[in-house]
Amino acid sequence: MTAGDLGAPLDSWGRPARCADCPQEDVRRDGRCDPDRACVPARRDARISDLFAHDALLAGRSLGSPYAEVRALAARHASLFQLSRLMADPAAEVRAVLADRLPPARARDLRHDPDRRVRRALVERLDGGDLVAFLGDADPDIRCAAARRAPAPALVRALGDSDGAVRQEVARRVGLGHLATMAGDPDPAVRLLVAERLPAERLTVLVRDPDLRVRLAVCARIAHFYLDELLEDPAADVRALALRRLIEEVR
Repeated sequence: MTAGDLGAPLDSWGRPARCADCPQEDVRRDGRCDPDRACVPARRDARISDLFAHDALLAGRSLGSPYAEVRALAARHASLFQLSRLMADPAAEVRAVLADRLPPARARDLRHDPDRRVRRALVERLDGGDLVAFLGDADPDIRCAAARRAPAPALVRALGDSDGAVRQEVARRVGLGHLATMAGDPDPAVRLLVAERLPAERLTVLVRDPDLRVRLAVCARIAHFYLDELLEDPAADVRALALRRLIEEVR
């Protein structure tokens, strides 16, 4: 992006931004800003971000800006030691930056944040037991992210999650001792994952599944001495696969 692409620099009220009105006198004096490219009063994200990226000290000084977008951009470039003061910032976009930048041990204090953007950023940063609480989050996208990374033993609490995408993640990772309980899941995509993971000798629970994809997966993996039942499946593809496996067995 060129300076021309950004347009003329304007202040918060839509008026042309003037260097004479800028409070950052030392920054201007040292030549560390440029109204066409790097300028806080101009109130354009691209200009502000470029300035803070090259001047962490100025970013730190701007953490108290009255404008949430400026504080959020400043938080991306200021020293980590200065960010704790923003933990209770009223703007979720600012707190989301903290969730993304602070060390996990400090960022975890945001785990009960009321804004989903903050919790969503946090769930990608935390590990182990810190993720368990997110399995009960009100937002299904956050529960899904937690199910992808939480310790497998903790996934039992999400076996009956109301969201199918969450249950799919659970079916991919939950221990085999609990996987069979998902064989009756209402979502065929979940049952398909169960069919792909259950031990071959336990696949009998899915032999009569109403979904063709599930029965094909069962037929491809089930122990040979259960294939006779699949020779009577209503789907020709399943019957053919069962017959092919039986023929291969006797060769």
